[in-house]
This record gives sequence, C-alpha cells and structure tokens, in this order.
Amino acid sequence: MLVEKERLVEAISEAIQKAKPRRFVETVEMAVNLKNVDMRRPENRIDAIVMLPHGLGKPRKVGVFARGETALKAKDAGADVVLSPEDIDELAKNKRQAKKLAKRIDFFIAEATLMPEIGRKLGPILGPRGKMPQPIPPLADPKPFIERLKKSVKIRTRDKPTFHAPIGKRDMDPERLAENALEILKVVENKYENPSQNVKSIYVKTTMGPAVRVI
Repeated sequence: MLVEKERLVEAISEAIQKAKPRRFVETVEMAVNLKNVDMRRPENRIDAIVMLPHGLGKPRKVGVFARGETALKAKDAGADVVLSPEDIDELAKNKRQAKKLAKRIDFFIAEATLMPEIGRKLGPILGPRGKMPQPIPPLADPKPFIERLKKSVKIRTRDKPTFHAPIGKRDMDPERLAENALEILKVVENKYENPSQNVKSIYVKTTMGPAVRVI
C-alpha cells in the first residue's frame, strides 16, 4: 500500500481545517506526482475510470447513445441525456453544440453497434477530451453502467507525470474521503511493478485551499 488510510485521514482533515470558509461547498482533490516513469511511452500512462465507494457528494453526469428499448431504459435509470443515431448526425454537423455537450457530460456510454459511427463522426471532439463512450453490449440493461459512472472519476496522465482527481466534497467525512482516495491509488499500485518507487509525492487540498502533503 502506497499510504496508510490513517495518514490520508490526517492530511485530508488538515487540508479542510486550513481552508477558509467559502460560499460554496468546495471539492477535495488529490494530486499524485510520479517519478522514474517515461511518459513518452503510451504504455506507462494512466487512463482509468475509478468508481469511488462513497461517490463525490454529487452525482456525475452520464450521457447515453442508444435507441429503442435501451434508450427508454437509460431515461428511466436517470441518464442526464439520451442521444439517438439522428442526434449523432446533428452533433456532427454542429461542432459547437458537440463541444458544449462534451464539456457538460462527465461520461458517455453507447450501444456497441453505434460505436463505429460515434468514432467516425464525433471521435475528433470526444477523443481528445477523454470522453469517448464506453461500449455496452446490445440489449444490455444500461442501469448498472449509469449507476456506477455516477459515482466514478476519470484519471488520466498524458506527457506529464502528474494527475489530479477529485475525491469528494468538503462536507464529507474525512474517513470516507480517504477511502475514495485509496481506491484511486489502487490504480497506481496495479499499474506499476514497484509503485513505491514511482510515486514522488501525494498532496490533498480543497478547491481553493492550501495543499497538504500526504507523502
């Protein structure tokens, strides 16, 4: 384990304590700085969706590309937007609208049969933003996928050996925030052979508060 839960609870509590009161509920974030990893090699980069055991204190927004019964089930399951094949064409014609949608929605899922069309028509917009949909099998119930993504975060490194991830809201219990953080750190532990040799430092902070070093 890269860091003990108790140490995380301690650092998160300190970060919340040091942050000035704000008129909004701040997000608590974690920054992980890596070392001894060549980020020019794509296989060394991290690109993962992590379900947090306690969510983020506010559900993420999920969009679904589907038709027929799957589309109806997605609406019933609380999808924030359900897009038909016709909508794919419309968005392909209206790049501004497509960019707005990509900014507003945190995650997309799509019926597997629609993926080639989405890739061809919307890939240039969704791809660079890390918003390409996760395919779901034909006739699969989208509900479990939607419910899982509403409690998930995406972590992604590019050419820099650093990533930031929200772990919840300031008004959440530090114990729960620490458990969310540990779930994200598992990705690092599973990615590299000797993770303790590949983590330079970990910090936690509220949106506008000072950073507190964990390790």
